Amino acid sequence: TKMTKTAGLSEDIVWNCKILLKERDVVLKLMNKCEDISNKLTKQVTRITRDGECGWNIEQPSILNRSLELKPYQKIGLNWLALLYKHRLNGILADEMGLGKTIQAIAFLAYLYQEGNKGPHLIVVPASTLDNWIREVHLWCPELNVLFYYGSQEDRKHLRLDIHNKVVDFNVIVTTYNSAISSSEDRGLFRRLKLNYAIFDEGHMLKNMSSIRYQHLMTINAKNRLLLTGTPVQNNLLELMSLLNFVMPHMFSSSTSEIRRMFSSKTKSAEEQSIYEKERIAHAKQIIKPFILRRVKDEVLKQLPPKKDLIELCAMSDKQEQLYLALLNKLKKTINSNEKNSDMGNAMMQLRKMANHPLLHRQYYTNEKLKTMSTLMLKEPTHCDANPDLIFEDMTVMTDFELHVLCKQYSHINDFMLDVDQILDSGKFRALERILSDLKEKGDRVVLFSQFTMMLDILEVFLKHWQHRYIRLDGKTQISERIHLIDEFNTDMGIFVFLLSTKAGGLGINLTSANVVILHDIDCNPYNDKQAEDRCHRVGQTREVQVIKLISKGTIEETMLKISQQKLKLEQDMTAAESGGCLAHNDDHLNKLKLQY
Repeated sequence: TKMTKTAGLSEDIVWNCKILLKERDVVLKLMNKCEDISNKLTKQVTRITRDGECGWNIEQPSILNRSLELKPYQKIGLNWLALLYKHRLNGILADEMGLGKTIQAIAFLAYLYQEGNKGPHLIVVPASTLDNWIREVHLWCPELNVLFYYGSQEDRKHLRLDIHNKVVDFNVIVTTYNSAISSSEDRGLFRRLKLNYAIFDEGHMLKNMSSIRYQHLMTINAKNRLLLTGTPVQNNLLELMSLLNFVMPHMFSSSTSEIRRMFSSKTKSAEEQSIYEKERIAHAKQIIKPFILRRVKDEVLKQLPPKKDLIELCAMSDKQEQLYLALLNKLKKTINSNEKNSDMGNAMMQLRKMANHPLLHRQYYTNEKLKTMSTLMLKEPTHCDANPDLIFEDMTVMTDFELHVLCKQYSHINDFMLDVDQILDSGKFRALERILSDLKEKGDRVVLFSQFTMMLDILEVFLKHWQHRYIRLDGKTQISERIHLIDEFNTDMGIFVFLLSTKAGGLGINLTSANVVILHDIDCNPYNDKQAEDRCHRVGQTREVQVIKLISKGTIEETMLKISQQKLKLEQDMTAAESGGCLAHNDDHLNKLKLQY
């Protein structure tokens, strides 16, 4: 205390310095551990991955389908996985989307089988990729005995009994993230099973070490873990550290609090932020080096046609612009009077919706119209005993498009349906009309994505109006139907547009028969958009791929685009030979979006 008084330092400053030094000491020790591991593996990894040499020791496992051949870089991936296994290390196969991480994982399980390690192994996948995994395992390695743990609670109960009573024989269990942790019985099964390898597809779903999903999946009883992800770095370095902690808990779990602070803290000035960010990127690169393998398409698929990214700035329609500015002014007043982040998030969403289509709000159907409609609804046989006040109340929370659909359903309010011109009144629709017309004339085929299922509903009206043949897949599409729809699109060249929701259609789907991707609206997370883009730009594509992003001019979407580009820069910094550059952290993005437009 005497020293702090004399030097003019508060005890808080001294305490904070001690914490910072402890954090750095922990991180430096981790870096030294990782450097030791890296030094042991460097020569072998270099020999395996050296360009132009067949440095691998392990050839394609003989139990794989003999009519199929792993690509050279996939054999390298197989050898890298075998090397980690030999050294009792876990890892992250982080090849760019479209390079066949699924196939490399199946080949690795085939290798283990040949080496006498016949499981049991576990593969955890998103529900949207389950059918694809079923197909790929049966195609590439039919000798592996696979049990699919999926279905209703009752179905899973019977499967648990079969497993417990050993009436089913299997080398691999494939399940979904939800099925693995849905109930205490599900979680108990995977704690009791003595698994050899647990493989987690789309491993970036484990980027938040504080989430309930993360905590539950950490309890899975497996000797080894492997994450598959095309996007290991999304928003910040802490997410990457979360992935490493998951695959190597014995090395990282005792240091999670220090890692959390070290890789999520911020400095104040822009100059300090830049310097500190470079230092943390350098630290992170040193820590992850032994545990991650990432190849990008440009490096390993020289024959893959190029991908061209285009930004289409769309001027809003006159009516849409008026509505957008009115909404913006209204939200500014709300935000200025209440600075809660929850209100900011809601404001951002409202602006995004208006920038995409006015019918995602309620503007045309005034309260006066709704009162008239609610009274007329009493003439419907299904609503003759209803309370008109309650009908009115239900209508007030519906969007214009939902109310339009309601008017189509009930004859007594048919007269209140919107005109086609009102449905087509969107700046993006004007641009889309021109773009699709040009693409159709050239013989191109299109995959059209939107974040919002209601926007997909409106897009269906648009496509029908312009007589474009299409099919649709979204989160409500049954998993069993998804593969059928994909096969239909890939075989029926008369289908011009595949309409998809970004979340449901961005994972585990191969649509190389299309060569144009249109993102009607971009995601706050650019990696969700990249996932969507790579449904077409992947192995098997023979034509140049165009990716067209529709951005409403002068709206919040322009700011979102800039921030997305910043997020993508972090990945470039992490994979660059020299660390450089700086990324504003995700916590700052909200402030940057504070109603600039």
